[in-house]
Amino acid sequence: MKLTGFMAILLAAGVCMASSLIPTREKNGSLVHSDKNTTTPKVFIISLFPPERDTWLNRSNTASGFGSHLLEKNITVPGFSPLFPDAHCTHNGSVCLLTTGESEINAAATITALMLSPLFDLRKTYFLISGIAGVNPKQATLNDVAFAKYAVQVALQYEIDARELPSDYGTGYIPQGSRFPDDYPSSIYGTEVFEVNEALRDMAVQLASKAKMSDTNVSAAYRKLYAGDQTAADCLYTKALQSPSVIKCDVVTSDVYFSGDLLAESFENTTRLFTNGSGTYCMTAQEDNAILGAMVRGAQAKLLDFARVIVMRAGTNFDRPPPGNGCLDNLFSVSQGAF
Repeated sequence: MKLTGFMAILLAAGVCMASSLIPTREKNGSLVHSDKNTTTPKVFIISLFPPERDTWLNRSNTASGFGSHLLEKNITVPGFSPLFPDAHCTHNGSVCLLTTGESEINAAATITALMLSPLFDLRKTYFLISGIAGVNPKQATLNDVAFAKYAVQVALQYEIDARELPSDYGTGYIPQGSRFPDDYPSSIYGTEVFEVNEALRDMAVQLASKAKMSDTNVSAAYRKLYAGDQTAADCLYTKALQSPSVIKCDVVTSDVYFSGDLLAESFENTTRLFTNGSGTYCMTAQEDNAILGAMVRGAQAKLLDFARVIVMRAGTNFDRPPPGNGCLDNLFSVSQGAF
């Protein structure tokens, strides 16, 4: 999918397409952002590492982009990663981009620094978390673009090495405060699940569905391996065999970059459990719950509006191997053509 094309559509709609769906906040009477140098973005794109960032930077000044390069205004923000110290904006500051760095700690630290910076007024800004992801072949395929309602911190559990498990335990992940994998956690940290504005998510899907999807011959060939020895009609991975599209499903967050059927199936169960059966795990990430956790606190401090957050992930690799293949090859050896 041409991501800049999607953003151009969003901006052309005035970035207020969901104004009737989003509660307005009353001002508290204090001018928190009064400096003339303060930038007030309409949209802030959050990338996680350089390949995601470069996709936006390289296309922002094209016909399908923003009409202004994202490098025209560069703002160094104290507290950002030393590897990615700047926010990049169009000349008028209407669209900005940052790179958090990978993993939960990097993501939370950068977003916190952004929210607390006097260089930006984010109270009416829309945020697009835009990253690549692992793909659950039961729910999606390579090059799918998923918009999430839920982000689930699946690794926030007890863990026992699978080699030491009792025979009646199917996974070493056990919800905190519980004794069995299928028990609901009784010890809640508060970052296990975040839910974003579903109405805004649905509008984003509607707009993104107008964009042309990208695909490769390598990805098309690799998908076919997920049929195994079965016909497509009988295959567990029917959705993995389809051409890429824009879909609605949910993202899981883990610092650990995992591969294999057992871990993936365990986290499918965690997603269902933590969302009371309403969440569907289709994409993996290392940052989303950390970003959203920081944003919830920022919203409580009236630094931003949490109802204006969109979570978008594009599938680049399957989270488990095709039938008959090993998880090590899936992680290290094969090219899936979607990166």
